[in-house]
Order: sequence, then structure tokens, then C-alpha cells
Amino acid sequence: MRLFFRFSMLLALLLAVSPAGARDIFVDNVAGDDASRGVHPRNVPGQTGPVRTLAKALRLAGYGDRIVLTASERPYRESVALVGTRHSGYSFAPFTIEGNGATLDGSRPVPADAWENHAGAVFRFRPARLGPQQLFLNDRPAAQVAVERAADGPAELKPLQWCQHGGTIYFCVELTKLPEDYPLSYAYRQVGITLLHVDRVLIRNLTVQGFQLDGINANNNARRVMIVGVTCRGNGRSGIAVGGASLVNIDDCVLGNNGRAQLLTLPYSETHLHETALLANTAPAWLNQGGRVFGAEAEEPEE
Repeated sequence: MRLFFRFSMLLALLLAVSPAGARDIFVDNVAGDDASRGVHPRNVPGQTGPVRTLAKALRLAGYGDRIVLTASERPYRESVALVGTRHSGYSFAPFTIEGNGATLDGSRPVPADAWENHAGAVFRFRPARLGPQQLFLNDRPAAQVAVERAADGPAELKPLQWCQHGGTIYFCVELTKLPEDYPLSYAYRQVGITLLHVDRVLIRNLTVQGFQLDGINANNNARRVMIVGVTCRGNGRSGIAVGGASLVNIDDCVLGNNGRAQLLTLPYSETHLHETALLANTAPAWLNQGGRVFGAEAEEPEE
């Protein structure tokens, strides 16, 4: 009887601390269907197979759940927001986006008829939405040439290079070619992943690219967020932005080819870096506009 009582107490304790209801929600942007429930990684009878979009998975998700992406050659072309308790987790079971090597991409193809000749082999295109930009060639950041703010015109460009001046994108083609001969795209959606009023979130093994502002933005009161094994590249403003009383750990990540900063920190935030590469190739490694940053990579910020 005493043994049974001890077992009952142990079972009750385990149930009290276990993530009740926490589950995996599977996403496949090729084989999935948003009419499904995301219970299984493969399509099975009864509409329990993977959903097609992250947006649908987030509508299904609850406290402590894991969203598990299927990686394919096709990027996930959407923006998502994790907001509030529903997209938060436990200390031992954080709310998770498991990328499995997938790509979240905010770019859109440049319409062939949008280009006009500027001079010689240089063509130009003006996106509808003003602000920082990125140009992609074959879904990867094209070679960018910086332009001084006070410059009267675009930079001198070599073939396959681009620059931005006065809100307009300039691109230099190769001999005998036109812009429509290339698979060119530009940053269209504004932010890849927005984190707002969440606690204990894990984002892992994902590439985030092609967004006009930030790849990942811990916007306000995003507490105990872990970003692990993530590549943020080719975003118009920054790879990762942290601000507004947010606490973020960035571990084993690569931030590069972003427009104004690889890492942007804003007031009242705290960011911890570990084994993370901030590549100051197109912009400062760290743009300090407030907050605190800990980690060897953050010794000499740009103000």
C-alpha cells in the first residue's frame, strides 16, 4: 500500500510538470495541405498529414509545441509572428521552430518589365516600398557595392554587381544580356520572424533571408529566446534585431550580407552571443543603438 502511494505521488508530480498537450506540428511546403492538421510528417488518410505553411502551423500551435519543417529546394515564402503565451513554452520544452535546414525567404521576383536602362550595361528598378533593400541572384544575395549617402548617383558597377541609391536598385548585366535573362528577386516582405511578448522560444537550424527589414526581430518583451544554428543573410536592415526588454541568446549562428548591420541592438535589450559569426562584409558586424551585448564578438560595436 505504501509503495502504491509513493508511485501515485510520483505519477502526480510527473503529470504536474509535464508539458500537457505539447505536440509536434509538421509543415511541408511541397506535399503539405493547410486543410490538414499537421499530426504526421507524411500524408496519411484522414487529413492528419503536414500543413503547407508556417502561418497555418502557428494557428494550430499552443503552449510548448514544436513546429517541425520539412526542408526542400523550395523556400518557405512567408512572414510569421510569434505572439504571446500561446507561442511560449516551458523551461524544459520551449516553443520551437525546428527548421531542419529549410529556408524562410521574403523575396519576390523582379518583374521583367520593371527594369529600365540607366546607362550602358546598368539597368534600374524602383521597388514600390521605400527603405533598405536587397537584390538576389538565384536566391542568393548578389554582390552589392556600397553607395555614400551624399553621392549624386549610383556607384560604378561591374557585371553582376548592384547598388541602391535614392530608393532605386541598379544592376549591371553581362555583355549581350538583359536583366530579364537572370533569376533576380528583391526583398519584398518586411520581417521574417517577429517575436512579441513571448517567453522561452527556440528557433533552430533555419536560413532566414530576403526580408526588407530584419530576418529575425525580437521586437518587445521576447524573453529567454534561443536562436541556434541559424543563418540570417541578405536582409535589408539586419540579420537579427533585439530590442524592447527582450532577452535573446544567439548560439552557433552566421549573420552576413545584411544591409545596415548583421546584429542590431536597441534600448532595454540583452543579447548573449556564443560561437556566432558576425560577418562585417556588407555592413557593421554589430550596430549598437542601445541594450547590452555579451560575447567576444561584441567588443567593438559600431555606434
